[in-house]
Amino acid sequence: MKKSLMAVALVGAFAGVAHAQTAVQIYGTLDAGVQKSSGNTLSIGKRAANTLGFKGTEDLGNGLKALFQLEIRYESDTGTVENGSRPLFQGQSRVGLQGDFGMVRIGRGLTPYQETIGAFEPWHALPNQGGFYTDLAVAGYNSAPLEPNNSSNNRWSNAFWYNSPVTSGFQVNAAIATKEGAGANGRAVGQYAAGAEASANPFSISTTYNNGPAALMLGYERNAVETKVWSAAGSFMATPALKLMALYTRQDQDNTAFFAGLPGSKTNAWVLGANYTMGPGKVLVGYGQKDPDNWVKTKQFSLGYEYSLSKRTYLYIDASRKKGPQNATTLRDERSVNYYDLGINHSF
Repeated sequence: MKKSLMAVALVGAFAGVAHAQTAVQIYGTLDAGVQKSSGNTLSIGKRAANTLGFKGTEDLGNGLKALFQLEIRYESDTGTVENGSRPLFQGQSRVGLQGDFGMVRIGRGLTPYQETIGAFEPWHALPNQGGFYTDLAVAGYNSAPLEPNNSSNNRWSNAFWYNSPVTSGFQVNAAIATKEGAGANGRAVGQYAAGAEASANPFSISTTYNNGPAALMLGYERNAVETKVWSAAGSFMATPALKLMALYTRQDQDNTAFFAGLPGSKTNAWVLGANYTMGPGKVLVGYGQKDPDNWVKTKQFSLGYEYSLSKRTYLYIDASRKKGPQNATTLRDERSVNYYDLGINHSF
């Protein structure tokens, strides 16, 4: 009996030491609902990305920590990897160090530009048709144009990240990727012609400022084919319940307009939005435009509602109307598409 009690005490002591030195967290999101858009039948889909992640830190002493994060993205209706063809850890796969100098990481993840602009879009960077994050907010920009079709447009592989400490509300976030992270052996396999190669190392930088009710962001990025994008955005808590936000983005495709078959090389876009909280409910509303040179404008109005059943579970409904070109090669092929969704989101 004494030996058993001693064994239990030793196990508990060692577990306490391990816990003090290393902390690992399992987290995730499960989102499922029904969606319908003009010309398509009702289908099961998602509003937010479904994730399963593992992240942790280890205390190395003297204020230094090792950290890692792995994130799987999957389809809730089939249980398969997101889009059926993306990497297992498509969401994130990074390891690094954190200290008084800030944080450095290596691997795969969102670019700093893509990661910070999402905070100024009324659908909080959800990659669904009802929101603005994947199109109008970034003026149609693609961070990884040389990766295979159906790949993520806002992440880099084989990249280095740096996040500075927050000083008086300011933070600088930067990343640079190697050419090997631009596509299959640095060669185009997506929308560009065979033989097109990465002409530069992609890099991304954003500066954010948060102070009380106000937040600001300036971001700039250049991808592997030297398409450039910059954004300025801001948000303001007008009341404890009302958040207002606005962003402006300009994309420059001077280096690739010919190969991509585009009639113009500049695209301007803007989005205005608001979130209004009423008890357990939240109203989301936004309007934006995307205006490429010598091309038809895209105009979008969206309205959504979220109802929280708990801190981790909410119901949602969205309605959106988007008017613009529906054919990449026909300037006058313009029509409106209505989109609706209804579903449930749970995080753990």
